[in-house]
Amino acid sequence: MPPALRSLLPLAAVLLIGLWMWFTPQVGRQVGVVHVIDRLAYHQGRFPLRNWLTQWVVGLISVLGGLSAGREGPAIHLGAAASSGLGQRLRLPHNSLRVLVACGTAAGIAASFNTPIAGVIFAMEVVMMEYTIIGFMPVILASTMGAVVAQLVYGPDPAIGVPDLHLNSLLDLPWIIVSALVIGLLAGLFVRVSRLGPRLERLPMALRFLMAGGVVGAVAWWYPQVQGMGYDTLQATLSGSVAMDVLLAVAIGKLLLTAGTVACGIPVSIIGPVLVIGGAAGALCGMTGQWLLPIEASDPALYAMLGMAAMMGAVLQAPLAALMALLELTHNPNIILPGMLAVVVSCLTARQLCRCGGFFISVTRQGLHPLQQPLMQALSRVSVPAVMERRLVRTQRMVSRERARTLLESEPVWILIERSSDDKPVLALKAADLARWLTEQAAAEEKSAAEEAEAEEPAEKVELAKEMPEGDGEEKAAKKRKKGKEKAREKAREKEEPPEVDLLEIPGVRLELAPIGLQATLSEAFNKLNDSMLDALYVEHGHRPKQKRISGIITRGAIERFYRVEN
Repeated sequence: MPPALRSLLPLAAVLLIGLWMWFTPQVGRQVGVVHVIDRLAYHQGRFPLRNWLTQWVVGLISVLGGLSAGREGPAIHLGAAASSGLGQRLRLPHNSLRVLVACGTAAGIAASFNTPIAGVIFAMEVVMMEYTIIGFMPVILASTMGAVVAQLVYGPDPAIGVPDLHLNSLLDLPWIIVSALVIGLLAGLFVRVSRLGPRLERLPMALRFLMAGGVVGAVAWWYPQVQGMGYDTLQATLSGSVAMDVLLAVAIGKLLLTAGTVACGIPVSIIGPVLVIGGAAGALCGMTGQWLLPIEASDPALYAMLGMAAMMGAVLQAPLAALMALLELTHNPNIILPGMLAVVVSCLTARQLCRCGGFFISVTRQGLHPLQQPLMQALSRVSVPAVMERRLVRTQRMVSRERARTLLESEPVWILIERSSDDKPVLALKAADLARWLTEQAAAEEKSAAEEAEAEEPAEKVELAKEMPEGDGEEKAAKKRKKGKEKAREKAREKEEPPEVDLLEIPGVRLELAPIGLQATLSEAFNKLNDSMLDALYVEHGHRPKQKRISGIITRGAIERFYRVEN
């Protein structure tokens, strides 16, 4: 391609992306892995269609237009959103949507690189940030199917052809450590440059996009290898056919171009470019090692592979996913030993020396994934129906005593007190408190009747003494007194009961209520309780407003007990 054309392509690409973004609302511009993590963490795994379309358009233009971008981010976003959409269509609970998001993520990575194990580990380590048996099984199945589809379309070969590589000598290990240190510093530089986005937001969007496209076009005039995904350059690097100046341009130039493009607000995928940058930096370290140790040093291609894994692990702070990708791409278990050393050293260098967390977490809200909190992580795995109390009855505020006794016949735990205007429950009363009040009232009335009977007893004795002959014994008198007490009790029972009982006046535990959907997770319920400053929620089931039914009630205490028992 002529230099002028390849320099103009990035400008045309940013122009098209800018036009799309200009006519898209702010909420519809978020795409990629960062968007997947954000929707999973803050929106229960639900994805807007507008963002899905933006990802498809921007991903296609950025790769075809010669920007330094990859295809893996769009694959992850599109796969996660498609899986979540299927779950929403089936009306699955939100904790199941979380698993489906991980399934789509794993399938996207597996299809991109033909690496199913790396897809599983990436989804669990980067997106879900947890490892559970229940979560693993569907994710493994989805990743397998993604790899199968990729092999049916593109064949069984991995995305990157890797020659047979091996470690010549253990004397390479010290130099591998030095190389990993260098790559860790490069990873820290990448993350720090990409974090400049908030500072550049004060500039107009058109100026930021033109800056990104112009710089990419200027560098591409001399080094076209910095454009696109760069897998052809990576393949040539592994075969040893790339000059040192080109490797330097790719390692430094592509790093700054990719991170700068992200900082300018263009939502490009960084996973592919990160692998290419790591491969070029690793190859440079390998060439330097051969110059220092011409006899013992291993092939620079080995260092290139180690550099890929080290750069990916350090930028994403996902060491296990990087190691699995290294193993699946090389099909060589002997590379695991130097790979582990390189990945660990580079990750520690980026985290400790450069003070950089994972790239995707660093650009989310406040740089903190809420699922890093143990409480929210545990609660997000469980749906509300698993913990809610289903034994309840609904009633109006004013009820008769007979109605109150009828409510308790089904042995409920809670009594939901409804508004008279729209039948929405506003308070929950402990059924035990109503039962205790009824018992106390009955006992008090009985005691009052007994006292009345005892007050009438002296008069009855006088009458009995007049009526009974002198020969009658005390036994007949006692029977007469007993019969008199029974008549007094019957009279007390026959007295008219209060017409209605006010359930809001009964002493007991009453909790204010707010609604929550049946598909919600415990983390959603816990957040809603905190936001509303309440202690209980009633769980609604149904999709039409006038046909919603109450399935149960969930309290703050029930959530806290569940967490204590499970953990």
